[in-house]
Amino acid sequence: MAAALMALGAVAAPLGAQAPSGGDTTSGPTPAQQRYLDGLRSTGRGVAQLKSGIGSVQRYRSDSAQLNTAARRLGGLCGSARSFMRQGRAKMAHTAYEDSVRVIARRLNTRIDSVLGFLPTCQRQAASKPTETSAELISLLRGYESALQAFREAVILPQAAATAPGTDH
Repeated sequence: MAAALMALGAVAAPLGAQAPSGGDTTSGPTPAQQRYLDGLRSTGRGVAQLKSGIGSVQRYRSDSAQLNTAARRLGGLCGSARSFMRQGRAKMAHTAYEDSVRVIARRLNTRIDSVLGFLPTCQRQAASKPTETSAELISLLRGYESALQAFREAVILPQAAATAPGTDH
């Protein structure tokens, strides 16, 4: 499970310095696209909280006293992550993008909705079933991470290639 957390962490990178392309690779994001990215940034904060809680549960699996503390912490982090993710998801209109990127953004939104849908259950069950709850969260976060990676490849990489030194676009 620790390897799963490391794999999840390796995919996520800060979005602060990244800018999407909306078809025109010479200009910055449209206001709607910037709003989407701002929402994605808030959602990422919530995901980071979940990963922290999962990491605590995984770290203390062999120590029951520490596991109980980590399990209660995971439940609390599920609640605070839900707030960040709900706030961010509200800003993420996939219609900010066109064509194939819109489909990828919609898939990312669906994965975020799946994680959000599980968070009330996480809050209720984390203290009593920490390993099962963290395993379900890991599964949902893997889906989120794969959708996020596809979104970055579709939006961020074309922008970076267009603005790379030595390219004439």
